[in-house]
Amino acid sequence: MSASLTAPGDLRRLVVRDLRRDLRVLDGLIVNTALPVMIMVLFVYVFGGAITTGSSGLDYIDFVVPAVLLMSGGYGAALTAVTIAEDMTGGMIDRFRTLPISGWVVPAGHVVASVIRNVGSSAIALAAALLLGFRPDASLADWALVLALVTGYVLAMSALAAVWGLLVSSSQAAGAFSFFVLFLPYVSDGIVPAQTMPGVLRDFAYNQPLTPIIETMRSLLLGLPMGSSGAVATAWLAATVVVCVPVAAVLFRRRTASR
Repeated sequence: MSASLTAPGDLRRLVVRDLRRDLRVLDGLIVNTALPVMIMVLFVYVFGGAITTGSSGLDYIDFVVPAVLLMSGGYGAALTAVTIAEDMTGGMIDRFRTLPISGWVVPAGHVVASVIRNVGSSAIALAAALLLGFRPDASLADWALVLALVTGYVLAMSALAAVWGLLVSSSQAAGAFSFFVLFLPYVSDGIVPAQTMPGVLRDFAYNQPLTPIIETMRSLLLGLPMGSSGAVATAWLAATVVVCVPVAAVLFRRRTASR
């Protein structure tokens, strides 16, 4: 039976493998369960009293929740780079090469497992926000769109992380990507109003991908006017996935062909 015919089953098995491995790694469990709650508590109770939300007039917890949801899912998604780098340098790929599986299935398995795992992390962060007093005003359709945005963001970050993990030569170098993803929300309209930032940072915050995603989620969760942010957010996410997925497949084939 050709590898292309067995690819769906191979993908499912690799996704299960990645998820089971996460359950056995203490660091992974902490990232996926405790970190979202800690981030939410930190911003609401430690920073919340000292930060104003500018012209929006929102309570800080309402202002910051969309950004924290993305931070919780995005940080874990960025660690996909580490798991791929470990497979590439730890001998696991040599084992896979002896099996009749399609090459694209291996990075795809990491990405799909990351989406499942880190959308769950965002859900934990949302539960923590509700316990801390967050009261959204969203319809069922709005919630569905928020889920789609979070899933799309995690997918985009996982695909980008896969590219980075295939470009670098060690898991230590791959880990650097997580710091970039964790830092990006701070320079957006998610943690503090972008209008309060100095000129260069303000321009960057208004034009980077996370700001329209956060603004769209904020509009959906709180019943605020959306404007053009929804279309811009969709374009950013779609472009990232469309570019990164084939690039990761090409990089994986080149890396494995040279072994």
